[in-house]
Amino acid sequence: MKLFIREHVLLIAVHGLQLGVILLIFWLAGYRDVKLLLYTAFLSFFFLVCFLIYYYFSRRMFYHRLSDSLISLDDSLQKTGQAPMSEALDHLLKDQYKLYQSRLNASERQQDEHRKFMDQWVHQMKTPLSVIELTAQNLDEPVSSSIREETDRMKNGLNTVLYMARLRTIEQDFHIGPVSLSEIVHDVNSENKRFYIRNKVYPKLSVESESITVETDEKWLFFMLSQFINNAVKYSTGKSSRVDIAIFERGQEAVVEVTDFGVGIPETDERRVFDAFYTGENGRKFRESTGMGLYLTKEAANHLDHRIEMESEAGTGTVFRIIFPETQNLTTM
Repeated sequence: MKLFIREHVLLIAVHGLQLGVILLIFWLAGYRDVKLLLYTAFLSFFFLVCFLIYYYFSRRMFYHRLSDSLISLDDSLQKTGQAPMSEALDHLLKDQYKLYQSRLNASERQQDEHRKFMDQWVHQMKTPLSVIELTAQNLDEPVSSSIREETDRMKNGLNTVLYMARLRTIEQDFHIGPVSLSEIVHDVNSENKRFYIRNKVYPKLSVESESITVETDEKWLFFMLSQFINNAVKYSTGKSSRVDIAIFERGQEAVVEVTDFGVGIPETDERRVFDAFYTGENGRKFRESTGMGLYLTKEAANHLDHRIEMESEAGTGTVFRIIFPETQNLTTM
């Protein structure tokens, strides 16, 4: 109704002005029958109001369509009436819908090709890195360790690129099944063994029960834990030699907790550490942060219906927790 009034307010004003000019002409011409002039004005506005009422009710769906927001894209295909303006709007929206769908499909194909290319490229790059690692084993120290340190960094970077490319199709990338938390933590620690030694920061594992099993995607959980542990070691180097990893149940929920005693996160950065490409104060100091690790971890946790908790104090350390709700904690079932 408001849109209809706004559209016709000028018509009403022009009609009133026109009627006023006509009555003024008659008045200046010496016609002084006030009652007849008022009756003429009444009839003029009466017919105008009747026209506006008919026009509004005959095009009510049209104005509602323009005033209401679309809940879904398919709502743009709904008809708005039989009036020429309504049919023209329907035709325009259908053409727009078809154009949007064609552009969207083209964009999806392009992104899918890009993702496949990135997958292939990352896997191809891992092969020469493995060869470099094998070659480095035959070299003398400290050259061998330096080369393997750099190849580990490159592997971590390639994995981040790979998971970033998979993020858009993350729902299709999941393979949900039972995962033993103690086993996957052991796998992550084994994978990062050289990283621990190189940085002189070592894990201390505390397991409440070896039988704690959760329903999740093993590959993505491995990535999430690796990100937390890598960050814990990186920001503890030179300040602490220990990272605590704990597996326990809290009520009906299962929890994996990674605690470091490093530099901590400044309070000003805490709200943004999960934002994409945000490195924060620590990232600028250490110059190795891409700002994508925690972002990918948070996105994966959201899609898997896990929760992420973080506690940190600058200069003291940081705690990250992955929490599996009761419905995913197979130990309690």
